[in-house]
Amino acid sequence: MTTATAPLATAIVGCGVIGRTHVESVLAFAELELVALIDPVRERADALADEVEARTGARPRVFASIEDLVRAGVQVGLVVIGTPSGLHVEQGIAALEAGAHVIIEKPLDVDLVRARRLADAARAHAGQVCTIISQHRFDPASQVVHAAIEAGGFGRLTSAVATVPWWRSQGYYDSGDWRGTWALDGGGALMNQGVHTLDLLLWFLGRPVSVSAEFALLAHDGVEVEDTVVATITFASGALAVLHATTAGYPGLAVRLQVQGSAGSAVIDSDELEYIHVADATGGNDMGLQGGGNQRDRYGLDAANGDAPVDATQSATGHERQYRDLLDAVADGRDPIVTVDEALFTLATVRAVYASAATGSKVRIDDVLAGAYDDVELVVPAPQFA
Repeated sequence: MTTATAPLATAIVGCGVIGRTHVESVLAFAELELVALIDPVRERADALADEVEARTGARPRVFASIEDLVRAGVQVGLVVIGTPSGLHVEQGIAALEAGAHVIIEKPLDVDLVRARRLADAARAHAGQVCTIISQHRFDPASQVVHAAIEAGGFGRLTSAVATVPWWRSQGYYDSGDWRGTWALDGGGALMNQGVHTLDLLLWFLGRPVSVSAEFALLAHDGVEVEDTVVATITFASGALAVLHATTAGYPGLAVRLQVQGSAGSAVIDSDELEYIHVADATGGNDMGLQGGGNQRDRYGLDAANGDAPVDATQSATGHERQYRDLLDAVADGRDPIVTVDEALFTLATVRAVYASAATGSKVRIDDVLAGAYDDVELVVPAPQFA
């Protein structure tokens, strides 16, 4: 594997909470040099630039926009987008047009029409790497399960259950005007909290075909989006999945994803591989093992080697794994593990869930991708109590 011989000049767009996570990621790599911070709120950018200078001795330049950076003649090789979701596509396209590789914080965007434009731009700039943060694909537990599935260890995949049972206070939604809006937040419990788990579900089970869903706003006031959503998803393989996401489940429980097949099953809980069993040549009990037969120890995963829960706002570990993949993709001239087209498919599935919930009907993913639901009005119904 080759590596770059000179640091890649890097600019980070967005100096809020997730922007700080990206600062940690950039500073973790000798192959990267943080040269610019971009934020329309000058005080926020200056404060973060001061912190970087105190740590590294070098102060990144501060700009209000990518366009200002380009006008100033600053050459960057990598642009990182960590702004509100509804701004991702326009900024991503601007970064590609500036000649940079691009990392975009999840999700790709909140709007499929815009997202298709970014996919087109990424194809037009084929020599530049563009990836969307899906850091949980790089968790050791996720890597083990995906590898077992790809090797046929689970036999025919039959079903999965994914749950994101979190809590967000009213204060969380009140903390920013953009939070809880369709225009900039793009959705609630699924788009923001559950999208990573949905991404893993698709990575494991493959192409989804159709979705049936319901959503509701049950524990918060003054927001447009859902705080609870449930869906069933049918996959091209015939496998069925149940998806659940909420920010209305105080005090918040662990994210859990279980995958079942005709020859094996796995459970990932809080990013850890809790259980895995792959049938061997001797066959198994006709009535199953009822939770027994855990083969987890075969894979050597424990907290000491990175198989532990990671909160992206508190730790950059997951992001750093994806940064490593981007740098290797740049050096080796290959696609990143998470491409724009894959992120577009995840976004289309989110949109299918919302469209199904809003229309009360089953929605086909291909129809969503073709634009059939671009104009569906997404209105979360007020809770009805007997």
